[in-house]
Amino acid sequence: MKSLTFALPSKGAIAEPTYSFLREAGLKIHKPNPRQYTGSIPAVPAIDLLFQRVKDIVYKVTDGTAQLGITGYDVVCENPSPDLMVIHPELGYGHCRLVVAVPESWVDVQNMTDFAEVALDFREKKGRNMRVATTYDYQSRKFLHQQHIHHFTLVRAEGAIEAAPTIGYADCVIDLTQTGTTLRENHLKEIQGGTIVESQACLIAHKPSIISNPDYQEIVRTICEYIDATHQGRQYEQVTVNIQGDNAEEIAKKVSQNPLTRGLTGPTIAPIFSGDIASEENGKWFTVSIIVRNRKLLEVVDYLRSIGGSQVMVSPIQYVFMDQSATYQNFLVKLNNS
Repeated sequence: MKSLTFALPSKGAIAEPTYSFLREAGLKIHKPNPRQYTGSIPAVPAIDLLFQRVKDIVYKVTDGTAQLGITGYDVVCENPSPDLMVIHPELGYGHCRLVVAVPESWVDVQNMTDFAEVALDFREKKGRNMRVATTYDYQSRKFLHQQHIHHFTLVRAEGAIEAAPTIGYADCVIDLTQTGTTLRENHLKEIQGGTIVESQACLIAHKPSIISNPDYQEIVRTICEYIDATHQGRQYEQVTVNIQGDNAEEIAKKVSQNPLTRGLTGPTIAPIFSGDIASEENGKWFTVSIIVRNRKLLEVVDYLRSIGGSQVMVSPIQYVFMDQSATYQNFLVKLNNS
């Protein structure tokens, strides 16, 4: 199988979470030297890892130097290309938002309509465009034009963009935020309707390379299988409980009466052989095992108790492999429509 180059973040906010996510998904990274720019994934020998900055990953995948990559969705949106394909837009970590933020002193500016009026005021009363500090030129310009705002000047900024209005080289900012704390600390506020993109870590690919190489498609399938199974596994827990009854059918009927305890499939029931005849005078004991959604876990436990369950044990589920990887099937549809 021909080797595929997979670009991962070398530093930044999503670097360590990416390594942790892949390790959890059974795709543990091997990087002999922390300063090394290459590595491997022993579980998939055909993958060669390349560690790059988050922004550079998009460039490497776009020009085909790397065939796959994990980066921020915000960076992908800022650098659109027909050769770039998003395989999985929501890996589940690295959440942030690209937003419009204005000084708190702009008390009358609460939404994008107010923002548009201020932009017009700058032009008519001050004789200049409103200055917007950002590193996201493409998305900022596109969004503001969509909002029918045309009297603005983008100020290219690096570093602490939030300080731009205080320093005086910009009037407002368009920048990434996670919790809004940094904006508030710099006396800025988000405005209603000013969210440009909701971002998180995503899996991307160089479309021409993947289309032309069946080996690459098989590697993509492997990665998607593990990612989907990991995401599914996070939603479920395995619950094991001992219940007394006359037979397995009676126990199964009791357990299945509640939709929450039906699990992915029907309950698995096995008799418990204690060897103590006296203890079975009121019925035999059975061990019941079910896979249930963890968001309703306590409700499941309470129900099992109500039907005579005792010694309820809960175990995490690492993987749930469905009939097929939904992400990979969507990926194939995109390829076929290319």
